[in-house]
Amino acid sequence: MSFNTSVSKVATASHQELESNEEPERQPNPLIYPSRSTPSNHNDLSSFLSYAERTSLPPKSTVYVGTHYEYTVQTSLATHGFALHRVGGASDHGIDLLGTWTLPSLPHPLRVIVQCKALASPRPASVRELEGAFVGAPSGWRRGEGVVGSNVVGLLVAPSPSTKGIRDAVGRSRWPMGFVSCDRETGAVRQFIWNQAAVREGLEGVGVAFRHDEGGGEPRLVLTWKGRPIATGGEEGGVGE
Repeated sequence: MSFNTSVSKVATASHQELESNEEPERQPNPLIYPSRSTPSNHNDLSSFLSYAERTSLPPKSTVYVGTHYEYTVQTSLATHGFALHRVGGASDHGIDLLGTWTLPSLPHPLRVIVQCKALASPRPASVRELEGAFVGAPSGWRRGEGVVGSNVVGLLVAPSPSTKGIRDAVGRSRWPMGFVSCDRETGAVRQFIWNQAAVREGLEGVGVAFRHDEGGGEPRLVLTWKGRPIATGGEEGGVGE
């Protein structure tokens, strides 16, 4: 009996020693979003619409259309696990939205830079602009910073579907990036593609599928992980984030 007690004490001591030697899991550095050069009177689609009505901003003006689309993209991508902030400004290097993308394939949210093309149809040159945005991205969204959870993906978003030229340019790029087609009026996401560099950056196992709702209508794009829909707010039966 005393022998068993001795073994138990040694085993417990060894277990405690192993626990004390385990390094705590490293956490990513907190993200600090760059401040805008001029204060903004809105921070989401609802507050922008109120601001536009209050200031009689012409709905067909470039400022109205561009800002409205950026907030539409922000709202729509939130249903796919994105948490984005509008940061456009004079020295934004073409970046309109910054934030993170929570996926079951990664232990920490993927960092994201987004360029929105509300008016101009995206061309291969737009992909080169997005590549330049990686270089000019603010601290926290720069690749190769050597910190935990610093994986970064860039997205080019436009109302129209991608052309072959866009798909080829995205596929050839050494930067991890993708293309999203998001309707300017409804915010419906109709296309979501990315390159192999983005797969290596954290999208391994992530896919795209279309779901038909019981009420009919346009099929809805959903993201999947290992073939199962990724659960978003209010959805059931998917992979949890």
